[in-house]
Amino acid sequence: MNLMVFGAPGAGKGTQAKFLVEKYNIPQISTGDMLRAAIAQKSAMGMKAKKYMDNGELVPDSTIIGIIKERLEKDDCQNGFILDGFPRTLAQAQALDVLMKESGKELDFVLSFDVPDSLIIERIAGRRVCPKCGASYHIEFNPPKTKGICDACGAELITREDDNADTVKNRLLNYHKQTAPLIDFYKKMGVFAQIDGSQELSKVTKDMFQILG
Repeated sequence: MNLMVFGAPGAGKGTQAKFLVEKYNIPQISTGDMLRAAIAQKSAMGMKAKKYMDNGELVPDSTIIGIIKERLEKDDCQNGFILDGFPRTLAQAQALDVLMKESGKELDFVLSFDVPDSLIIERIAGRRVCPKCGASYHIEFNPPKTKGICDACGAELITREDDNADTVKNRLLNYHKQTAPLIDFYKKMGVFAQIDGSQELSKVTKDMFQILG
């Protein structure tokens, strides 16, 4: 099954994608995680992308498209995948459509999680991540067992540079301007499904799996 989780930053795409990974045993492809890994490794691409991410701006299409193309060609994507955080622009969506057709694949569902901006800012401001294993927490909605410490590996949790309130507001502006128009693109393809992402986590998950059947 080839899926895409769609929505504004902090809408819950990554959280729901993990449930999809568990159920369908297919990889979650997060451009954000890939870019942050490149930054941590101080690669040329990572350093180039960092200046955009720190300002809450979108990384150029050419960089993102290249990353996705290489990822979809890997063996673990042959039985399906979950795109998380891509595409973010119409040009990216069109490029993805070309890539899919060239490889004989097609999207089964685009799952869109709809959440008000005010709630998104609240969610992201409380987000904490593990710099060692990548686990994600929230000080209110999903706190670690020990305050400030990762449950999985025991490392000290941090707040990502691009999770401050001003940067989040800028990311939301970019989303509404450049990414939201993709809704019409995928509605026309007949694969778009909207979910109320402001509900309790379990209800969002239940609605998602009902759509997938």
